[in-house]
Amino acid sequence: MATGNGPRPLFLLSLPRSGSTLVQRVLAAHEQVATTPEPWVLLPQVYAMRERGMYAEYVQVSSARAIREFAERLPNGEEDYEAELREFVQRLYARAGGPATYFLDKTPRYHFIVEDLFRLFPDARFVFLWRNPLAVAASIVETWGRGRWSVGRWRMDLYDGVQHLVEGYSGHRDQAHAVRYEDLVTEPERHWPPLFEYLGLPFDPAVLSEFRSVHLEARMGDRTGTERYPTISSEPIDKWKRTISTPIRKRWAGNYLEWIGAARLATMGYDQAELAAELEAISSTPRRLVSDLAGSVYWWADRAGRERSARLLWRRLPR
Repeated sequence: MATGNGPRPLFLLSLPRSGSTLVQRVLAAHEQVATTPEPWVLLPQVYAMRERGMYAEYVQVSSARAIREFAERLPNGEEDYEAELREFVQRLYARAGGPATYFLDKTPRYHFIVEDLFRLFPDARFVFLWRNPLAVAASIVETWGRGRWSVGRWRMDLYDGVQHLVEGYSGHRDQAHAVRYEDLVTEPERHWPPLFEYLGLPFDPAVLSEFRSVHLEARMGDRTGTERYPTISSEPIDKWKRTISTPIRKRWAGNYLEWIGAARLATMGYDQAELAAELEAISSTPRRLVSDLAGSVYWWADRAGRERSARLLWRRLPR
């Protein structure tokens, strides 16, 4: 299945804090799957022709327009540009992956470029990993926020990420494989084999224990989960309830479920009413009430300020 330019790309698409490092390590325990810590390599390449969403001191708007005009003058236009970009990235994957069948690129922020990935790499394999979005939010608070209520800071993942991933999977179900984190850790013997079957690789149950020898230490990645869970464990499934147990957090979580909506949650494999019932059953505690309120006000005010600055910068950029 490897391409003439090296291993076939395998993209693991998920929100951050969804258990993607566990999935990455289990897959990489197979001899035909190579990987490295989060590459991020495709984000600046795809954003090169985007006028929004990226800042550069050389002025991104002008750069994007110039690159696009350059690409349009190639014999086959942007098709030639994207073909060269694809070859460039696949050569990097080949250098990183060696003789393996697949090179697994796990970069959670690829939710910003899901459609681009399907267009650029039509022969790639795509695995969508879902996790209870309330558990994702709680994990972000506990790890990135160090327990402080700062979900507004991660809106790009909690809101944009959900929308991007659900739309991407809905539009490409026939090319992708979807699985829930909860299923992988509670019924591993049932849900891991279909994932390997999708990749055309024989499933060896040994990978479910041998993944502990797959080390991906780097600046980017999940050091917390790697250190805390050397074996597949269902223990993290209900941890979110301890984090989202104050009035402010529960109210936000309820609104968040309403925003996601029943249809998107169903696409992800979850029932909105069941999640809402679990949330309602959590006993509220007044602890951290003041810090939660302060955190909410601070981060929303900070976001509003950054958006105002971005609008002012956009108006001043050369057209």
